Amino acid sequence: MSQLQKIGQIQKLFISDTTAKKRVQQNTINIDEKGINNDKFYNTDQDRSILLTSLHAYKLMEDINVKATHGVLGENILLDFNPYTLEEGTKLFIGECILQITIECTICKSLTKINNKVPKLLKKDRGVFAKVIQKGSLNIGDDITIQN
Repeated sequence: MSQLQKIGQIQKLFISDTTAKKRVQQNTINIDEKGINNDKFYNTDQDRSILLTSLHAYKLMEDINVKATHGVLGENILLDFNPYTLEEGTKLFIGECILQITIECTICKSLTKINNKVPKLLKKDRGVFAKVIQKGSLNIGDDITIQN
């Protein structure tokens, strides 16, 4: 019988607000099979519904003296562990929700707005996408577990 193993915790949550046309930090986000409610990318591509990024990515930038505020990498969920350690297909249990890792996030040229070194630096550390398997609410501080 498999058990759940805690691998981390949600540090911050963000949406791409359609009315403010900017990234907005949230305490809670509501998700369903189409993505994050009230996010501009809602109902666009289920396999790219939610972007998970880690504090590790921000630490890599800090190590080369690039200062960036959380959310600037386009993440919806900021984690205290690196999601690149997880295989595609891994299911994350977060509160009442279940997310499934789908694909690695590709690097886009818009990251040069932060610093010209950032796209190459974060080639394998920007984040991963996940799709929603079970809907519900996600909150800052929620534990993240996987089955082992």
